[in-house]
Amino acid sequence: MPPVNLGLPAPPARRRRSRALTLGKGPDAVIVGGDAPVSVQSMTTTPTADVDATLQQIAELTAAGCEIVRVAVPSQDDADVLPTIVARSGIPVIADIHFQPRYVFAAIEAGCAAVRVNPGNIKRFDDRVAEIARAAAEYGTPIRIGVNAGSLDARLLAKHGRATPEALVESALWECSLFEEHGFTDLKISVKHHDPLTMIRAYELLAEACDYPLHLGVTEAGPPPQGVVKSAVAFGILLRQGIGDTIRVSLSAPPVEEVKVGLSILASLGLREPRLEIVSCPSCGRAQVDVYTLTQKVQAAFEGFPRPLRVAVMGCVVNGPGEAREADIGVSSGNGKGQIFVRGRVVATVPESRIVEALIEEALKLDGEDAETAEDTETAEDTETAEDTEDVAGAEGAGPAGAGAAVPRGREPAEADTRAVPGAAGAG
Repeated sequence: MPPVNLGLPAPPARRRRSRALTLGKGPDAVIVGGDAPVSVQSMTTTPTADVDATLQQIAELTAAGCEIVRVAVPSQDDADVLPTIVARSGIPVIADIHFQPRYVFAAIEAGCAAVRVNPGNIKRFDDRVAEIARAAAEYGTPIRIGVNAGSLDARLLAKHGRATPEALVESALWECSLFEEHGFTDLKISVKHHDPLTMIRAYELLAEACDYPLHLGVTEAGPPPQGVVKSAVAFGILLRQGIGDTIRVSLSAPPVEEVKVGLSILASLGLREPRLEIVSCPSCGRAQVDVYTLTQKVQAAFEGFPRPLRVAVMGCVVNGPGEAREADIGVSSGNGKGQIFVRGRVVATVPESRIVEALIEEALKLDGEDAETAEDTETAEDTETAEDTEDVAGAEGAGPAGAGAAVPRGREPAEADTRAVPGAAGAG
């Protein structure tokens, strides 16, 4: 009998192989491309020249999970403070350059982790590529070719009639070829459009045409929820195909919200471990609790919890107990009470007024228990390693295995006979 097609999704495509770029130096450096995890970035909204405000926002973004931050450099005042911002930021800083090529050189010399250039609006950009490539190579600074539909080169608009996927890709690859002529290939590319379908096709074409790392983004996506939906749809389709190395969710909202959405998208695709996942019902006429208010209170209470956690907030007995059992902790509510679950087990029934408090108490207990388990596991592994080391030392003192020598755990005596013992005479 032939297998029945259940309509299950195909497994994710293998990740597109791209070159790896290192942004920044030291322990705060981030690798983009290659086998590195897909990173999340955002952009500050403060005037960059306001150093304190910009660094404060970078700190907030970092705390939210942002891994790369971009700052606008529209003026000389902004360019002048880049060395200070780079030195004091805890994550790699990318300078965003439009119109004036001289700020590209200022950003490179300031030690920015990378520079984003928009070839569609920088004056006589093609004529300056040789100088930019030389400076970037000298300082080891990657360049992002950031093509946007709204500022596409006029020549390509005339050729294609509008900002088509083909036009966006042609612009990006042309600029890359100019850098390649000068031996510079530390490049990453973005081809952004406000329409998700156009953006998706542009990145699909680009992924086939080159192996540069790709920065995904739907530009001018708008406010939530519109901007969230556009980015989630576009990123989900591309990342499912293995396309994309770093993402930026563009929202008309505080930049921390961009980071939260970006991390949630990656977690939903299994590309990140979720920090906090709230499983909550949409409510209906059966609900015997104000699910909306309770969910908001739970989310606020667990914001910043120090470990990944799945919390279920359910309003009735239809799916409540089942969903609560699937979560780390959860509540199934009804009749003014809440049943508190911890990993599938009912541990308490509390009045509705104590639900949030009870969930926090159980989460803290769970965190402590997991920490003890991890510590016990680490201690056991250290003990086993020490015992194995003693066994090897015994083997060295007792001669060849098979003559009474101890053999490390998991290794057959015959295998031990054929392997040199570290430190033994004649070992190379």
